[in-house]
Amino acid sequence: MEPERGRHLERFVAIKPVGNETFYREVDEELRKEQLTSWWKRYGWAAIAAVALLLAAIAGFIWWQNEKERRAGEHAEALLKVYEDVQAGRTQGVDARLNEIAEDGSDGYRASALLTKADIALQANNEAAAIAGFKSVAEDEDLPDPYRNLALIRQTAVEYDKLPPAAIIERLRPLAQAGNPWFGSAGEMTAVAYLKLGKPQQAAPIFAAMAKDPNLPESIRSRAVQMAGALGVDAVVEAPAAGAAKENTQ
Repeated sequence: MEPERGRHLERFVAIKPVGNETFYREVDEELRKEQLTSWWKRYGWAAIAAVALLLAAIAGFIWWQNEKERRAGEHAEALLKVYEDVQAGRTQGVDARLNEIAEDGSDGYRASALLTKADIALQANNEAAAIAGFKSVAEDEDLPDPYRNLALIRQTAVEYDKLPPAAIIERLRPLAQAGNPWFGSAGEMTAVAYLKLGKPQQAAPIFAAMAKDPNLPESIRSRAVQMAGALGVDAVVEAPAAGAAKENTQ
């Protein structure tokens, strides 16, 4: 019995022991495989679903962008066609086409369509409809400011003679400022309103500022020079002397 036990002990001692580093690495690899398998069983389908949803979202966004550009092109063509028909006197059915653009288009096309409707009403001597159209755009806070400001200028110009001068001044105050893109039109209407109120001292500086503003149309600047002069304000912008101009070019 003892010899047999000794032979088993010899065989056990003869087996080369596995190094600790190798042993730990094998255990670590097995543990990782087990964790990965367990994770995949638990979350695998959720991960696939998340990736699928992400790809679908990206595809949807690309489609939406392309569709948006396509529809914008259609609205631009439709609006251009309306302009051509109106210019040629073909106004039958134009309102319905503009309504379609206004309802289906972006903010810019919606504003353009509504402003065009108001202008057509004005050409047809329907001032009430024109004023209502311009007012709806001017008061629409969802539209960009350039469209709203243009509508406010057009609305005020149409009903100018019907409004109290003080109401005109108050309405156009934000736009009747030097440097504002609408300073020419708003400033002119505001200055004239001051004259109607018998306040030339408020009107003169506005005319003078308009006369010296190089960004305004020449027609507005010319009128402003004349009005400022009539009110005793020298608003003529003198050209540089010949000697100074020559010196600046050297």
